[in-house]
Amino acid sequence: MFSYRLNELANHLDATVYGDGDILITGLASMKNAKAGQITFLADQKYQHQLSSCQASAVVLAQDSQSSWSGAALVVKNPYLAYAKLAQLLDTTPKPAADIAPSAVIASDVILGRGVAIGANAVIESGVILGNDVIIGPGCFIGKNVTIGSGTKLWANVSIYHHVVIGEHCLIQSSTVIGADGFGYANERGNWIKIPQLGSVVIGNYVEIGACTTIDRGALDDTIIGNGVIIDNQCQIAHNDIIGDHTAVAGGVIMAGSLKIGRYCMIGGASVINGHMEICDKVTVTGMGMVMRPITEPGVYSSGIPLQPNKVWRKTASLVLHIDEMSKRLKALEKQFKLASE
Repeated sequence: MFSYRLNELANHLDATVYGDGDILITGLASMKNAKAGQITFLADQKYQHQLSSCQASAVVLAQDSQSSWSGAALVVKNPYLAYAKLAQLLDTTPKPAADIAPSAVIASDVILGRGVAIGANAVIESGVILGNDVIIGPGCFIGKNVTIGSGTKLWANVSIYHHVVIGEHCLIQSSTVIGADGFGYANERGNWIKIPQLGSVVIGNYVEIGACTTIDRGALDDTIIGNGVIIDNQCQIAHNDIIGDHTAVAGGVIMAGSLKIGRYCMIGGASVINGHMEICDKVTVTGMGMVMRPITEPGVYSSGIPLQPNKVWRKTASLVLHIDEMSKRLKALEKQFKLASE
């Protein structure tokens, strides 16, 4: 078990210590469930009332909340960011693999960097290059001529198709598939003729991809995921999409092909984005957004209909179905009004 003095954590977070800096911290917990020896955090003022019953040995909070807590504290500018850094420091998640399992199948010409670990029953095909400290979890498949940069981790059962390039210090969760064929077909008198997908997928550095997400290879050019991008679980990224640096994509998002998304965007969960268009930098699409046209100005965009009681929703739906009729009637009234006023 790891342990840190409160003063050590303060140095790590660039925080100011209030109270006993020699307190020993052995874990991180929520305010509601924290016990002696653990540290917690207050990032939202609506939970400040929980401080009165909190049993933690120390709390991370902002200066304007410090007077509400009588115990030891670390005062920071951004408690939520401090929490993220603390969680990294106190992380107890095991590695996906350690050493190279005897049951792993590794082609003879694979290049392994220093400290590579490969889990049980993983398959590494010919021409693969794995950088230093790469970890491949059990049951993974790494196709021919794949390159994976230093420090990248793959959890169990990830499939990486041929010629994919993944950068350094990426994290890919279980059962994700990268480089499968894009949805490319031509129609010949009612029969679908498959178009081989000849591009690949290129992923930058410090990218994190959730479980069961699919990123398709390009038809001719590559699908590209920029540096620092984070993608949640169960997302579909279609062929030839380009996602700019540091964009965040929440769970269940579907992106059609040949879409270009700018840098520092945030795409809310369950959104659907049409293909063959561009979204500029610093755009936020709120949850369940339906993006059908290009977005050329930064800002927050929404289209999902909030949940309503069924009777209210039925009235709303009825009105929507009659919008065209109401529009024609309004135009007719405007025309009559205009003629009467002349």
